[in-house]
Amino acid sequence: MAGEGRPRRVGIIGFGHLGQYLTRKITEEGEQNSLELAFVWNRNQAKMDGKVQRDHQLESLSEMVQRRADLIVEVAHPQITKEYGEEILRHADFMVGSPTAFAERPVEAKCREAARRHGHTLYVPSGALWGGEDIQKMADSKTLKGLKVTMIKHPASFRLVGHLEELKEKGRGERTVLYQGPVRDLCPLAPNNVNTMAAAAMAAHNLGFDQVQGCLVADPSLTDWHVVDIELRGPVDEATGHQFTVKSTRRNPSSPGAVTGAVTYASFWSSLLNCKGHGGKLCLC
Repeated sequence: MAGEGRPRRVGIIGFGHLGQYLTRKITEEGEQNSLELAFVWNRNQAKMDGKVQRDHQLESLSEMVQRRADLIVEVAHPQITKEYGEEILRHADFMVGSPTAFAERPVEAKCREAARRHGHTLYVPSGALWGGEDIQKMADSKTLKGLKVTMIKHPASFRLVGHLEELKEKGRGERTVLYQGPVRDLCPLAPNNVNTMAAAAMAAHNLGFDQVQGCLVADPSLTDWHVVDIELRGPVDEATGHQFTVKSTRRNPSSPGAVTGAVTYASFWSSLLNCKGHGGKLCLC
């Protein structure tokens, strides 16, 4: 862990658009936020040439412990957490940018246990999830009774697997509901697109991946936005029979083909700044 007066060292796994953004922010604003870059790793190391100093480039993830990072941020692929999550949490706090990895029960269980055992924090960034802390508070008090997340994007913004990709192609040119059902079953079919839903399932821990509902919609008319609708159900007033409900709509400016909307980048940076060590537990940030 970073000692008093020492900058908090951050390792970045993944150098796509989001990884590049976070790397640049640490490079430009790290000093004023008491942060410094420990390393950047990317599957294709050549992509970092000219953008990341050579001594900050990590050739192999097997060498990341040697860089003595206080916080490691994954913005690459859920497979990273599946393969390295436990090892990372032995040595550092871990911010998981692809929480769809936790749709696999053993992965979630092992990472939660590693955080508890080693005293490091497992962070899940809220990303495009609006009201995540409120959802988590209701889950903590067991007053959360239902949660549905609907994500609507231009078809070109989806990176899908199997029959969902076939369904998207079949419905090209018209609005198509690609999926409706438990978030757990959706995560492996759209691992790059439904991290918001996965974050919601982690926040709504009393419901989890099996009871939080997800709806994925491809809409070719949606050329300027990513839309996320949240529908929440709470307790019923015994005297009146009325149920507590919340509905919200988030419209994030984005162009067709972009997996991540513009405002989500800033959300990730804010999340990273909040990752200051919260003990051996999972924390939504």
